[in-house]
Parts: sequence; C-alpha cells; structure tokens
Amino acid sequence: MVPTGPPAASRPPDGLRAQKSMRVPFATLAVLALVLFASLAITPVASAARDAPVVAAASDLQFALTEIAAAFRADTGHEVRLSFGSTGNFARQIRQGAPFQIFMAADEQFIADLYADGFTADAGDLYAQGRIVIMVPHASTLVPDSALDGLAEELASGRIRRFAIANPDHAPYGMRAREALVTRGIWSDLQRFLVLGENVSQAAQFALSGNAEGGIIAYSLALAPQVAPRGTYALIPEKWHDPLRQRMALLKNAGEVARAFYAYLHEPAAREIMDRYGFALPEGA
Repeated sequence: MVPTGPPAASRPPDGLRAQKSMRVPFATLAVLALVLFASLAITPVASAARDAPVVAAASDLQFALTEIAAAFRADTGHEVRLSFGSTGNFARQIRQGAPFQIFMAADEQFIADLYADGFTADAGDLYAQGRIVIMVPHASTLVPDSALDGLAEELASGRIRRFAIANPDHAPYGMRAREALVTRGIWSDLQRFLVLGENVSQAAQFALSGNAEGGIIAYSLALAPQVAPRGTYALIPEKWHDPLRQRMALLKNAGEVARAFYAYLHEPAAREIMDRYGFALPEGA
C-alpha cells in the first residue's frame, strides 16, 4: 500500500495550511526571486562555456594560445577551452578516449602516430618550429650562453645544485634538452642534478624558482611577458637536437566551433601572435 501521510484528523484544516503557507517574509521571497533570475541569466553563458570544445595543447603554447583564444572569442563570439600539458601525456589520453577536439602537439610524430591509428580526422598541419633556450634566474651565478660553456664550467666546479628540464620520457622539449646536453657532452654529469618538470611550463617554473641554477625551457616561454622579467636566456643551436616540428590536427569528434578555431589558427591575426612568441612556420608548412 502506498503511504498517504498522517491521518486526516492530525492534519491542519486546509485554510490553516494555506494561511501558514502565505507567512513567508517578503524579503525572503525577494531574495529567492533574485536567485532564480540570476540562475536563469547565467545559465546560457555557463552552458556555452561548458559546451566549448577542448583544445589539448603542448605547454610551450601556454601564453601564445591563450591570446589567440581571446582574439577568437572577440572576433567570433565563440569559446574554446584550453588544456596545457605534455604532448606525450595528451597522446596517451586521446588513445584512452579523452574528449579533446583539437590536439596541438610539440612534436609532429605524435600526430602521425595518432593519424595512423585512426584517432585524427587527417594528418593535420604544421603550425610552428619550436626552439629551446637555457634560462637562469637573475640571482643565479650561472651565465647563460648558446654553447652552454657556462653550464659546463659551473658543473665542473661543483656549483650546480639543481637544473630543470621537462621530463624527456614524454615531453618533446625535455627530449630536445637531453639531446642538446648529450651533444655538449655534459648529460651524464648533469643527470644527478636534474629536476624534471611534468611539462616544459613546469620546468620553467622550477628553473626560475630561485631553488635552481636554471634550466632548459621553450623559447616561447622565455619571451612571454609573464616570464621574461624573471631571468635571462640564450638560444641553443638548432643543430644540437632534432627539430621541434610542431603539428596540430582535428580529432574525429571535432565539431563546428573546433573546426572554426582550427581554421582561425591559420589566419594572420593568429600568426602574428605566434610570431611574437618566437614560433616561426617550419619548412613545408
């Protein structure tokens, strides 16, 4: 039997119930009305943000892509959500079903592998040639130079305590840092002093924290207004490591807004921002 509540004798008369229901203070009603109005007003905005496509982007793009996304929103009224991290980690997440719609990798090989396995809409497009720099905080005794002579001298004299790079197991900028250090002949001696960032953006934080002598990070981060005042840097020769040919691709589930943003990345407004952060277009792009 379905419960029907307390016996009728114990219930207050209908008139009394109605009278009690009207004794809600006017101020309370006003507050409730305002809350309801506010919730109705913000729902479309919150929904739009929630439904915006997610772009998985290599962390060297942190500042450049944030500016581009803001320009895209101003020009089109559409939102995209940006997720920055290690290219290798993102590639693994995509294979596991992560709902990204665009993947901007720091190494084109990750895009090639995903395309071969059917995860991307096509082979994608080259969008940048990355560079690495040695960067040190102002208080460091290490003087940055392109040949890494200062780093070699500090290492030989025992004045290196910590030196930061991105994890070379899954971060392309860490892989290229390791290759440059191997080329210079100091990788083996430096390994025990390394602090590994989960991605190159975290490596930059470690390098400039004041607890390290410096690190090898992305040129684009060294140029960022939020980072540049914190230290000095020197570009490392491109011939010391494999090229950082950065490629992007639409994933199979990409919707209209994602496709519009992907196209916008080729536009002059976006390219001007990329150029400002040191991202030149590689040959063949």
